[in-house]
Amino acid sequence: MSLRLFIAIPIPEAVAERLMLLEADLPGASWRLPEHFHLTLRFLGELDEAVARDVDDELGRIVAAPFEIALAGAGSFGGREPSALWAGVDAPVDLARLQASCESAVRRAGLAPEPRKFKPHVTLAYLHGTMDDELAPFLQETAEFRTEKFWVDHFCMYSSRATKAGSRYVEEAVYPLTGAAL
Repeated sequence: MSLRLFIAIPIPEAVAERLMLLEADLPGASWRLPEHFHLTLRFLGELDEAVARDVDDELGRIVAAPFEIALAGAGSFGGREPSALWAGVDAPVDLARLQASCESAVRRAGLAPEPRKFKPHVTLAYLHGTMDDELAPFLQETAEFRTEKFWVDHFCMYSSRATKAGSRYVEEAVYPLTGAAL
């Protein structure tokens, strides 16, 4: 049996509530539910259980200190025909270090390197047929969006399971950040 997995930082409920306030009447937008908000550190894809256990073992070896982040601004992926709308991350160097540690762990477990550059974000909506000029007013209105800082004291491995109502994320493992600051 295989699992569709990813590594992410969960978004606290109070921050998710702030993100929900950004929802707007935007043509073609499929807004995410608050329980789907997360900051992906590494998408793993379909893995068989043995490889997933190896990844879990390697992720469990990561030693890092808790740190604070805030969400700031909004943007989109996809150019003239955007495919996703996101909230940006005011990311300290600690986040980049954690992401690099996750990438190293995944590679030690035998997975290929991630070819895309890490762009920390929280997906707000998927867009279908939305043009960039339709999105521009929303991006202008949310340019100054900012949350309070929040503590990141753990990250998780999630599975993504398809259901008739859409994807359902299941927390498969939790990795506490209990180390000293680097």
